Amino acid sequence: MKEYAVRIKNVSMEFNLASEKAEGLKEYIINIIRGRNIKIETFRALNNISFDIEKGDSFAIMGSNGSGKSTLLKLISGIFHPSSGHIQTNGLIAPMIELGAGFDLNLTARENIYLNGAVLGHDRFFMDKYFENIIEFSELWDFVDVPVKNFSSGMQARLGFAIATLIKPDILIVDEILSVGDAHFQEKCKNKMNELKSGGTTLILVSHSTKDVEDNCKNAVWINKGNLMKIGTAEEVIKEYIKNKDL
Repeated sequence: MKEYAVRIKNVSMEFNLASEKAEGLKEYIINIIRGRNIKIETFRALNNISFDIEKGDSFAIMGSNGSGKSTLLKLISGIFHPSSGHIQTNGLIAPMIELGAGFDLNLTARENIYLNGAVLGHDRFFMDKYFENIIEFSELWDFVDVPVKNFSSGMQARLGFAIATLIKPDILIVDEILSVGDAHFQEKCKNKMNELKSGGTTLILVSHSTKDVEDNCKNAVWINKGNLMKIGTAEEVIKEYIKNKDL
């Protein structure tokens, strides 16, 4: 009997857009008080999406910018809740979705490690035990007491990945964030992902690089303008994606 890490059933996601831009909640309320007509328009980011990801699979989500990939990742991670439909996940999720997500940019790398550990439910004793492992993997010994706001995007990605993979997650979600790292660190991340996959972790990868998908994933789905276009093996989906990439 198949076991699933993620089950997505008839999921749609809509966002409300104001036709007249209001710079924040305060301005929005002022416009309402003044009786100015703010017409709400709806943007449908995902349209009735359904597919399953088996436990232990290495699964890619492909699509051009604005296709709905990041929205789908946030739904799987529990950051968003679908407008309709249902998402079921099984196990501990480690999401690497947005650069700097979960960091307080005014705090140092050291402080952010302990902050993220607390958010993940780890006590100080646990983080003390693994602190050196995180810094060693991210190669940030020279910057451990530097505020993260002074880090390059690659340094932030290295720190985020090292924290996210501190313990073996059941589901590892990796957005194209790792593309900002240098070739050496990208290779380290690939090796770490392979190690986690060998241990049973389900990998969900978003990438514009068909080579990355080919190298790291067995199965894939292609989403275009919020619609599911193709699901199958990575090879099948890549072929269809390339053939229709101008859609």
